[in-house]
Amino acid sequence: MSMPHVMGIINVTPDSFYDGGNTTSIRPIIAQATKMLGEGATFLDIGGYSSRPNASDISASEEIERVIPAIKAIIDEFPEALISIDTFRSNVASAAIEAGACIVNDISGGLLDAEMYNTVARYQVPYILMHMRGTPQTMKTETDYKNITKEVLFYFSQRIAEARSHNINDIIVDPGFGFSKTAAQSFELMNSLELFKHLDLPILAGVSRKSMIYKTLKTEPTEALNGTTALNMVALQKGASILRVHDVKEAMECIKLNHQLNKHQL
Repeated sequence: MSMPHVMGIINVTPDSFYDGGNTTSIRPIIAQATKMLGEGATFLDIGGYSSRPNASDISASEEIERVIPAIKAIIDEFPEALISIDTFRSNVASAAIEAGACIVNDISGGLLDAEMYNTVARYQVPYILMHMRGTPQTMKTETDYKNITKEVLFYFSQRIAEARSHNINDIIVDPGFGFSKTAAQSFELMNSLELFKHLDLPILAGVSRKSMIYKTLKTEPTEALNGTTALNMVALQKGASILRVHDVKEAMECIKLNHQLNKHQL
């Protein structure tokens, strides 16, 4: 079994919940990419649209203006870098792939843009399919589930079938911790994460510095690294293949320690 991988988050937005405004010009973007790749990140996830609750809705053209210079600059500096574009818009995905991105990370699973599946299929790039209800602006009101694990699994069975019907073959699933989910629901999903292995697809876990951690610990995103590390280890033990994080070094340490644990199982 291959070792899990780390995806480093580079938000080129002024308003992301943790690092907003830190990487909105080329020099700090390159510095962050250099650090993350040096610490062992396999992928860099570039996002130009903040998906935090109640974030501002920006135009596709503004999103493109944010992400394309970042992607081009990273590719110029690191030609072998594997870049993921974090977007739910097909035209942003297309522009990013043309600029050098090779993965599409879609928080909406194709539900917010009817052309997304056709776009991903046309380029034949891997597709990260996340679970979310509503939009970033409405998702906090979309948390009514009878059985969250069953409903998210059913969602994936539907969306995976739809994606495959469009000839999308390389799919990664992301349960969407914190997206249209309360903290309690996110913990419930984490507790049953191993059930998602039945989908027979790689699982991405993205809990880095999220509210399920810092609200539980009554702290802030800036103080949530230790909690992130704790839940990243749980995610790995339950079958996660990719950790999407702000802090690559600590995630890589989790992967190495978990690997040693697995090697010494009776």
